[in-house]
Amino acid sequence: MEKFNKGFIYFICIVSAMGGLLFGYDWVVIGGAKPFYEVYFGISDSPEQQGLAMSIALAGCLVGAMMSGVLADRLGRKPLLIISAFIFLASAYGTGAFDTFSAFLAVRFIGGIAIGIASGLSPMYIAEVAPSHIRGKLVSLNQLTIVLGILGAQIVNYLIAEPMPAGTTIPPVDSWNVQMGWRWMFWSAAFPAALFLALAFFIPESPRWLTMKGMKEQATRILTNIGGTEYAANEIAAVLDGRAKAASEKKGGLRMLFSKPFRLILIVGVAIAVFQQWSGTNVIFNYAQEIFSDAGYDLGEMLFNIVLTGITNVVFTFVAIYTVDRLGRKKLILIGAGGLAVIYAILGTCYYFQVTGFFMIILVVSAIACYAMTLGPVAWVLIAEIFPNRVRAVAVATCTFALWVGSFTLTYSFPLLNTSLGSYGTFWIYAAICALGFIFFGAKLPETKGKSLEQLEKELVNDEQEKITSTDF
Repeated sequence: MEKFNKGFIYFICIVSAMGGLLFGYDWVVIGGAKPFYEVYFGISDSPEQQGLAMSIALAGCLVGAMMSGVLADRLGRKPLLIISAFIFLASAYGTGAFDTFSAFLAVRFIGGIAIGIASGLSPMYIAEVAPSHIRGKLVSLNQLTIVLGILGAQIVNYLIAEPMPAGTTIPPVDSWNVQMGWRWMFWSAAFPAALFLALAFFIPESPRWLTMKGMKEQATRILTNIGGTEYAANEIAAVLDGRAKAASEKKGGLRMLFSKPFRLILIVGVAIAVFQQWSGTNVIFNYAQEIFSDAGYDLGEMLFNIVLTGITNVVFTFVAIYTVDRLGRKKLILIGAGGLAVIYAILGTCYYFQVTGFFMIILVVSAIACYAMTLGPVAWVLIAEIFPNRVRAVAVATCTFALWVGSFTLTYSFPLLNTSLGSYGTFWIYAAICALGFIFFGAKLPETKGKSLEQLEKELVNDEQEKITSTDF
């Protein structure tokens, strides 16, 4: 009977998931700094420059996501985690250090590269080391660290910002918040980045990557430490069987990924990735100033409300961790898509009729809760587990790239949509997208809970290949 070394498993998964923590922290810290650096750089009246400042890191994410697949296959998972931690550390210092808008944008772009690498690599690493019966829970740990990073950034921003007089919507240019406060918000990310960099040296390489590269003895030692000798032998055999199939096909990388047997699952993976962003919830974190201002709140209240959304995000991510291996991935995706469609429709209607006050906070918090227990973590779980070993790195990188394309377009377009259509029109668009997602995933998304990565490969790819072969003849 297999006995799993839970202490070792959780240690390596939590350390890897710190990439998610830095991803969440670095991604959201800008939301609290936004009202202050916009005044400092003189871009408060320019929706285009505001959108560029918020989305330039996401352009870096695209580069990081493109690089991560190839580098993860060549260098291994562990070295790339270390590289991403170093970039996080350097960018945390640089973002707050420069005095020109162009330099600020350049360093945010570099920091985005680290986010792009870590966002796909951390859940992929966890999926490769986690036993199948708790894989969903452990990959969801990555989402938990993302939301803890988000909450940490929100709390730190709230504590760093000096109190502002009631009714303040634009801070004075000579205030401490405008001159120094936003800098310390970005610098605060250096502390978790340094911890991640130090701890990343103490985790092992992915045993599946080692096996794929012919380093069977090293992989066996790691897998034995995870689940014992029988577990190690079974896992090695399954990976070698997959590698033998890949060798017989004489293909690899993107060529294999875009071949017929993989096309359907690749379309589903890309759709999951883009939909997680286009569902719209992430604009609440990045554009809280506009969203809460339109709901009748001033700048000081906005910072507190941001912390409230972060707490909600964390609480309901715990709900996801304890339901993802029980209810299943597909059910949670459908609950998220359907729930957000309804909430956004109501939220847009309230903006249309100029409803303000506490009820708007309830709607925003409800949207965060729905997202946090469904689309937020489950999308990463599915992306990490639906692809076979032989293409997982390049497939996860492709889906992560698509996710950041979705995130970039969402983040850049919000100020433009909000200016031209108003908050009501913008959230009605998000409601329509969520409704379409509900229909698509109800028809096309497979259930993956409780199945090994190799079993999923057989069901999602090998069986599809057999159908294609029988059809060809």
